[in-house]
Amino acid sequence: MEEKKKSLRGFAAMSPERQREIARKGGESVPNEKRSFSQNPGLAAEAGRKGGQNVNPAKRSFSQNHELASQAGRKGGHASHGGAKAKAATPDAE
Repeated sequence: MEEKKKSLRGFAAMSPERQREIARKGGESVPNEKRSFSQNPGLAAEAGRKGGQNVNPAKRSFSQNHELASQAGRKGGHASHGGAKAKAATPDAE
């Protein structure tokens, strides 16, 4: 079977730096008062709850498997707080 080669055009062909620059401009174009989640954490929490309630309870893997939820939380914490980097920087990280 012949492989089709995908050509990169437009946004995909740009450097990651240029993509970030364009994306940043899009975010800056929204006035602060329209950024409701950043202005109102309660609204963000409510929206998240609504989204979760729309998922079939049988498919809510975290509510069914608390160990899976714990693992995901740890992974997210390490990613956002530099857990892997901090471990690598300490001499007794093994």
